[in-house]
Amino acid sequence: MTATLTQSPEQKHEPVTRGRRVPVTRACRFELVKLVSQWRIRLLVLACWIVPALFVAGVSQQSTLPSDTLFGRWMHATGWAGPLVVLGFAGTWALPLLTSVVAGDVFASEDRLGTWRHLFMAVRSPRRIFAAKALASLTVILVLVAGLACSSAIGGLLTAGNHPLVGLDGHLLTPEDAAVKVLLAWVCILAPTLALAGIGLLGSVMLDRSPMGLLLPALVAITMQVTQMLPLPVAVRLALPGYAFISWNGLFTSPTQLAPLLIAVAVSLAWAVLATVLAYVLFQRRDFTNLAYDGSGRRALTVGLLPLVGLTALSVAAVAVSTSSMGSGIEQGKVQRSVATAFAHLYRMQTDQLHRPAVTEAQLRTTATCAKSAGKGAQEGAGNNWRCVVSWHLPGVAVTGTAIYQIDITSAGRFVADGDGPKEVNGYFLLRTSTGDAPNPLWQFDGNVELLDTSSKG
Repeated sequence: MTATLTQSPEQKHEPVTRGRRVPVTRACRFELVKLVSQWRIRLLVLACWIVPALFVAGVSQQSTLPSDTLFGRWMHATGWAGPLVVLGFAGTWALPLLTSVVAGDVFASEDRLGTWRHLFMAVRSPRRIFAAKALASLTVILVLVAGLACSSAIGGLLTAGNHPLVGLDGHLLTPEDAAVKVLLAWVCILAPTLALAGIGLLGSVMLDRSPMGLLLPALVAITMQVTQMLPLPVAVRLALPGYAFISWNGLFTSPTQLAPLLIAVAVSLAWAVLATVLAYVLFQRRDFTNLAYDGSGRRALTVGLLPLVGLTALSVAAVAVSTSSMGSGIEQGKVQRSVATAFAHLYRMQTDQLHRPAVTEAQLRTTATCAKSAGKGAQEGAGNNWRCVVSWHLPGVAVTGTAIYQIDITSAGRFVADGDGPKEVNGYFLLRTSTGDAPNPLWQFDGNVELLDTSSKG
């Protein structure tokens, strides 16, 4: 009370201000300003909105395309291939690093700078501080993801044009359909990005000023990627949040392979919610009066790690019970159907390029006979030792056409078929057409084996 007697007119309302909690919106704006004021955040925003367009435009002008990347072989043909190439790179490297820099440091920065006391004096509510920081980091991450998507799409359309896109089973998507599918693919990867953001918040709260909090999302993402390369059962693969970074492939088949995608998105969202809730619980329990506080190893294990392990076990059990898929999901029959379907669609494309009489898939009656390791051992699982002989029929031609392909299938179901003759079908990279040389769609093509049995059952 004595202090109020000596206050200046400008300070008379200070006790009222201190007693009023700052709204979350104002605290969020304050946290956004703090994030955007950092040079590294500004540099990331600028890079995400410029670099993808330059990359796609530059690669599209090269004679050699990244054919080992999904949809990379079509970057000359359509502008919608560019954002999908960038999407594959972003899910592997860019998004884990972006979430590490933004969400993984949003709480730890206060520890390094020693500004918790000033922040609590201004906001006066731990819950509002946590909500403001979480919302601010989420906003910045969404801006970065939107920049990657928009920039790569603009670069591709300006360079290669708005043309049809070849799907993962060889069928052509109209430019309108391709645009919708590309947008949905980028929307779907928001789920695993949110999961990494939640892990970043958890690491930033749990490990405080330790640099491991900053690296936690990237380390988790790398671990998930390495795990996806292992010969795991389908139920385990789908129960990991990292699978959502590759399950968007199912959008580009006909019929759409929605089941793995929806499961992966649901698992990722569950991880995002649980990690954020754990970060909030730890933040509420923290002792901010101890300036030397540097986290608790036992608490990090019991509160931060064990619930996520439990969620993984629960997800594996739920997927296993609902799908009955405990094998690799890559079986001989599935491989044969996928290769035959893609070949039939692409054969029609080649027919159109060479101005031959049109033919339908029903008339072709395409089949594929595939074997792994020359028929020795179990005919299932990933590997580069699959070999397929594709057969088809042409109306009015008695001789059955055949073509040979070497198949390399990843554990996630994506395969690359490399033509091995005859040379007039798949022996050359380019076709000589009446309008000039054009890529031969049957030389190499990508495909996707659906790991679940939903489509075959229907």
